[in-house]
Amino acid sequence: MVTNKSKGFTIIELLVVVAIIAVLAAIVLVNVTSYINKGKDAAIQGNLATQLVNAAVYVDAGTGGAGTPYNGFCASSSVTGPEAAITNAGGTPTCSTNTANTTWCSCSTLKVNAGQVFCVDYTGAKKASTSTCAVACPTGAAAGAGACQ
Repeated sequence: MVTNKSKGFTIIELLVVVAIIAVLAAIVLVNVTSYINKGKDAAIQGNLATQLVNAAVYVDAGTGGAGTPYNGFCASSSVTGPEAAITNAGGTPTCSTNTANTTWCSCSTLKVNAGQVFCVDYTGAKKASTSTCAVACPTGAAAGAGACQ
């Protein structure tokens, strides 16, 4: 009497287990990517909010000069530092002042919704919109009407 007492799994059983693990890994990977992009958006928004605080310090220090409080603001480290962090998070930051250097606006694209931008301005406004940064945060004379339009 011959009995076959083989121990172990068949190749079919192993393939089924591998397939189940692959499906579960794919589901997790999609969710993790979404959470990473949401984290990048939060970093972009946080760095733009940092520019609000930096603008207040810039004006209080009188760096821009009398009558032109934001003169040179967009080129200062108050803006370029947070802009570097925004770029590292995948955003495309822009900063603009009006022609009289009495107002400013800063804007960046977001990651989760590719067509959405986030804007902050000299009034303390923080706004997300579906326009481009050029529309949400205009430059030159148009920036004097208030920003984050």
